Amino acid sequence: MDTPPLNMHAARTALNRDPELRQWAEQWLKDKERLVQRALTDEEFEKHWRYVRPERMHEGAIEAVAAHAETQGKR
Repeated sequence: MDTPPLNMHAARTALNRDPELRQWAEQWLKDKERLVQRALTDEEFEKHWRYVRPERMHEGAIEAVAAHAETQGKR
């Protein structure tokens, strides 16, 4: 049976309903952001993440949920 394509609404709903998935997705997105912000110290990065987190969680919802499904062998 084919699963429908993942869209923003489905991804955001999944993140809001599953705390473990949300935690995994946030760490995955944070790790991606850290690769871009290499020049920042750990302290600077944590401050940076606090401000960009909501935007990154929204923008990256589909990609993060898809990555999680892939690591779980669900896609």
